[in-house]
Amino acid sequence: MGKPMLSEQVYAHLRDAIMRGDHAPSDALKPQDLAKEQGVSLAVVREALVRLVGEGFADRLPNRGFAVPDFSDRRWQEIAEARRTIEPVVLRMSVERGDVEWEARVRAAHHRLARTPVYVPEEGEYYSGAWSEAHRVFHRALLEGCGNPVLLDTFDRMWTASELARRWSAHHNPDRDGAGEHRRLEEAALDRDADTAAEVLTHHLTQTAADLTDRAHGESAKQA
Repeated sequence: MGKPMLSEQVYAHLRDAIMRGDHAPSDALKPQDLAKEQGVSLAVVREALVRLVGEGFADRLPNRGFAVPDFSDRRWQEIAEARRTIEPVVLRMSVERGDVEWEARVRAAHHRLARTPVYVPEEGEYYSGAWSEAHRVFHRALLEGCGNPVLLDTFDRMWTASELARRWSAHHNPDRDGAGEHRRLEEAALDRDADTAAEVLTHHLTQTAADLTDRAHGESAKQA
């Protein structure tokens, strides 16, 4: 098997493990241990880790080691601020410009999200891969009516960069009515109520960031 294919497999394995919570926030990702565990060369593991760093799923430390990002990393709040600034504006555009086909995609995406199990025991303590993808598709469908591919590319990058924070936030506050928030988003969008849709989305994004901040403070208190 060629090195590129091996690197892709190791990358996918490590990304899934981090997503499942097998590696906790701030845990070291030691290339030598991972290479031994996966039965591959150190070079293959390093290549996969560098890719994870580029996508925000790992950090490169000053001593050239690697680790899972921490709860308290400032980047999460910076990404959240960027999303709260941009996405409600794009949603407003989408509500104003979207056609009947856009309405159908939003309705179908919400139906899929509502019917997909959030947690699957065999996938660890965070939400399932299927729900994660349904969640992404719903949020993107809401914005697609804007008709601007540059703005949608920006959404895609921010969504990937915030995936870990989203999972940590949901795990911290399992009683949050996320389903209700998504339902209100769908209703406001399809009612062509741009003001309410933007307001609901802003609250939705703010709550996610707040849940993560609360968890970071809780972890700090435990260590004090």
